[in-house]
Amino acid sequence: MIRWLEPHEIVQVGEVLGLARLYQGKGEYLVDWDGAEPRGHAHVAWSDPPELQDLEVRSEFRRRGVATALIAAAEAACRRRGSTRLCVTVSVDNDHARALYEALGYVDAGLPERRVTGTIQLRTGPIEVDDVLVTLERRLDQR
Repeated sequence: MIRWLEPHEIVQVGEVLGLARLYQGKGEYLVDWDGAEPRGHAHVAWSDPPELQDLEVRSEFRRRGVATALIAAAEAACRRRGSTRLCVTVSVDNDHARALYEALGYVDAGLPERRVTGTIQLRTGPIEVDDVLVTLERRLDQR
């Protein structure tokens, strides 16, 4: 079952998944649960257009459709809020993520690739990055 992360679940989910974007801007986490066990999460940033961020599935639950279900739930939430598209930014070197998004109908958003370098502060602490990112998008008003 997928539902929005509740405040009383933060510690439990945070013990097994990063929740790196928690408390950063306007956004919410969707969490996929197997009973009382969190299997994965995705952050939806309520920007214009909304952006899917921090999609993570625990290793023991990968290749079971958890990521696909989280993406579908994020898309449905965006549609309910009247959004006509959803964006996601991925590393140009992350072939697995790009293949998943493209299989689900995401296409290049037509924005220039963006190089990100330096220290980024996340809830879980600072990380050093040196990456090139591409933005993909999916039209939500088309089936």
